Amino acid sequence: MNVKTAKKPESRVGVSYSQQFKMQTYGEDNLYPQNLLAITSASGTAKLCLNRYAKFIEGFGFKDTNFSEYVLNKKGDTADTILHNVCEDIARFKGFALHVNYNVFCQIVEVQHIPFENCRLEEEDENGYIGHILIHPDWKGKKTRNGKAIMVTKDSVKKICVFNPNPDVVLSQVEAAGGIDRYEGQVLWVSLDGPGVYPTPIYDPVVTEMSTDEGLSNVKNRNVRNNFLVSCMIIAKKGVPSFDKDGNEIDRKMIAPEDLKKFQGDTNGNKILLVELEDDEDEPKVVAFPTKNYDKDFTVTDESTVERIYAQFHQELFYSIRMGKLGFSGDVMRDAYEYYAGEVTIEQRFVERAFDTIFKHWYEVANLSSDFGLRSLKYIDSNETSINS
Repeated sequence: MNVKTAKKPESRVGVSYSQQFKMQTYGEDNLYPQNLLAITSASGTAKLCLNRYAKFIEGFGFKDTNFSEYVLNKKGDTADTILHNVCEDIARFKGFALHVNYNVFCQIVEVQHIPFENCRLEEEDENGYIGHILIHPDWKGKKTRNGKAIMVTKDSVKKICVFNPNPDVVLSQVEAAGGIDRYEGQVLWVSLDGPGVYPTPIYDPVVTEMSTDEGLSNVKNRNVRNNFLVSCMIIAKKGVPSFDKDGNEIDRKMIAPEDLKKFQGDTNGNKILLVELEDDEDEPKVVAFPTKNYDKDFTVTDESTVERIYAQFHQELFYSIRMGKLGFSGDVMRDAYEYYAGEVTIEQRFVERAFDTIFKHWYEVANLSSDFGLRSLKYIDSNETSINS
């Protein structure tokens, strides 16, 4: 078998075009990032690995602590706040977006984070140039505002110019908007897969495993919550029949459906099930009531699924520590932290370059540091800290 004869996989991110908005759809249903969020949120393993990935990208924040506390917009968001949101988006989507506003001198005076899942790319022109980023708070059209759903329409979708700090370009855009008060600024849209390309996050190849992880959790939950956990069943004589107030015999089922619920789940474990017989000649007897435990049937699947998710995030060392293969000590954790800090240097450089690009055109250059480097995350042993202090 060669490449030509091998079965061709489907495209991970199908890009089509929306004539209504003249944009490139993010996935065939335009909901690729929203679908990713749903899948990862339902998988405990994926969520754990994603949080660690974002944590290491952010590290200890900016090297310049004064810049970390610098307020970047009217809402009061500091550089640290923006950094945290950016690192979360890189981990989840492999991209991020920042909105900038200008003053009349074509200087940047405000920076705000835009959730990456809210952004879409405009269709390319004949030169391959993408001029605008389309933004909507919920491309599913289910988010509400003042009690009404925000439908995806031309009125609710904002079209904002892509980042270009050239003063002549900014000035022409301000004039076209009708003045600085009406100008909506620009969006710095960054994809780690390349300019103008919808990114696929590093965990995209294991979304099936993430969905499997959710399914395994459901099986475990239902095994505990809904399984029959009675210890035994007693079969006894029914005895004297019951009658209602009119003298009619009450027709009773041996086991009513509502009775079965009393023996399901963890809170009803180890109860005794009583079954009454119609025939007086039958003797009472105790019958063992075995239960079915499905956990063992999925043990191999569970372990291999979790391991593949960890591996896709390059977190094999943390998986080995978790499984007890490497033991646990300060030296082991330091090595794991140092290794993984090296795995996220590319992501960190993208962040550093983005901040550097924006703040080259900031209005308070004299009061601002030119160092936007990030500090790598290191393991801090609480025992050593207490001894040194």
